[in-house]
Amino acid sequence: MNDIPLIVTTDWLAEHLSDADLRIVDATVFMKFPKTGGAPTVESGKASYSKGHIPGAVYADLLGELTDSEAALPFTAPPRNAFIEKMTDLGIGDGMRTVIYDQNALVGEELAASQWASRLAWQLRYEGFGQVAILEGGLQKWQKEGRDLSTEQPSHPKAEFTGQRRTSMLATKEDVRQAIEDEQTILINSLSPDDFHSGHIPSSENVFFGSHASEDTKALATDEQLRAAFEQSGALAPDKKVITYCGGGIAATWTALLLNKLGQPNVAVYDGSMNEWISDPSCPVATNK
Repeated sequence: MNDIPLIVTTDWLAEHLSDADLRIVDATVFMKFPKTGGAPTVESGKASYSKGHIPGAVYADLLGELTDSEAALPFTAPPRNAFIEKMTDLGIGDGMRTVIYDQNALVGEELAASQWASRLAWQLRYEGFGQVAILEGGLQKWQKEGRDLSTEQPSHPKAEFTGQRRTSMLATKEDVRQAIEDEQTILINSLSPDDFHSGHIPSSENVFFGSHASEDTKALATDEQLRAAFEQSGALAPDKKVITYCGGGIAATWTALLLNKLGQPNVAVYDGSMNEWISDPSCPVATNK
């Protein structure tokens, strides 16, 4: 079995749709931004998946099944056993390659970022699944190119899984506290410049997650363009550790994926992100850079 890259193109997926060792996953969650401002709302993408998805794809419910329902914060990584049980039920495990996509589902915001796909990919790698990729441009790019959709909902034999959790991929609130004063650790805030300036973790650098792909074609920026976006932050330095964060640990996984793609392996995601940080009065917040 050949290793799968971190990001695959629609051409690659079309050529490999019938591979017996390939699993395709729709991880769509809809996040809707009110026109009048305020907090976004989220809803499952299962109904949309049922109306049409990439042939062979199964649906993974990040909102209802792949988050810790007992956690105080939304989208907290679920218990390991529960996550593995769900993934292996979908046929994902040892000896399988997995491609994840979403619908770039930020309703009310014209962004091109597969952050829901990257969230599930991050969770899989965190728990030790190795052969995981996301689809460049997601379902929107697939459809723009006139490729077929299906309404069939496949099932696969239950897989086995023997991988180990990669604890270095997750950063805690205490890790972030220490990083503020640590010159060897770069904190990357993945939110928009406006959100960043309204409040961020001290010493953070801002690299907006929604600026790395074409709003029109959904194609990802070139590696040269991506390097230019991250260069000033210092996050690509080989001797640095990077912690990415956002509002709730979703967009931060997209940033982490791109850093991995550019050759920076030492990246952790602060799962609690600003949701957790601002809920603790002892955590400092900066409002200017």
